[in-house]
Amino acid sequence: MMVVIFIIGLLTAVVAYNVFRSQDTAMVTKARSDIARLGQALEMYRLDHARYPSGAEGLQALVTPSGAGGRSDGYIQRLPEDPWGNPYQYSNPGRAAPYDIYSLGADGAPGGEDENADIHAEDS
Repeated sequence: MMVVIFIIGLLTAVVAYNVFRSQDTAMVTKARSDIARLGQALEMYRLDHARYPSGAEGLQALVTPSGAGGRSDGYIQRLPEDPWGNPYQYSNPGRAAPYDIYSLGADGAPGGEDENADIHAEDS
């Protein structure tokens, strides 16, 4: 009986490990997808306004109707949160591009490793 319980426990541990690892990968993939979608909305904004939103305007400029030269309903319906429930970060100018959109990862703090690492568009 103890052998059967041990085997069931071992199988449960292996399955749980694989599920949690897959969940972490899925969350990073979703963050990269959201960042790409926000980047497309920024490009549409740039085409209408001949500039990207300033750092002060931030990603909120994509949601707020922008009047002259812009879309009356904004560029996206709402700003998504990253898979860990934190807002995506935006900076203009960016590190190596006109702008950066990124997630701070699972810990919500700059830097980190593995699931806590920041996720930038160019990391995709």
